Amino acid sequence: MHMSRSDISASIHPHGGNDRQSGFTMIELIMVIVILGVLSVFAAPRLLNTGDFNARGFHDETLSLLRYAQKAAIAQRRVVCVSLNPTGVTFTIDTNSPPDGICDTDLAPPSTPSGGSGLSGSIPAFQYSGLGGTNQTTAVKVTIANTTDITVEAATGYVHD
Repeated sequence: MHMSRSDISASIHPHGGNDRQSGFTMIELIMVIVILGVLSVFAAPRLLNTGDFNARGFHDETLSLLRYAQKAAIAQRRVVCVSLNPTGVTFTIDTNSPPDGICDTDLAPPSTPSGGSGLSGSIPAFQYSGLGGTNQTTAVKVTIANTTDITVEAATGYVHD
């Protein structure tokens, strides 16, 4: 049996193409490399910088602890004293009977705080009353680096950011 040249070509290339190989062109590969380079310049430092994540975690923890102190004051109908320092928040409670407004016993938080840094050290200590308000005449502003401020309203003790 005699095969023509076109029959031989069809048997080698069943889809009728020529000898061209499939794959990515050089331009496509260069564009992928350029895009990866741009992403690594802008996205990688943002993703690898844990400082912002830690600051936000410390912010949320402080917000939660301040709310806990207010709820403890209301639940126990006692004065809770709040002290802020650059690495966290501590609480004491008035356990005297009758209550005299002098905090004399440590109040443990519901879980061990992980702490952090960046809390403004210029915030004066304040107290929550048994009704939930504070002993301050104006709102207390708590500043943590790289996050939004936390505000404790004076009259109501409402904690928000």
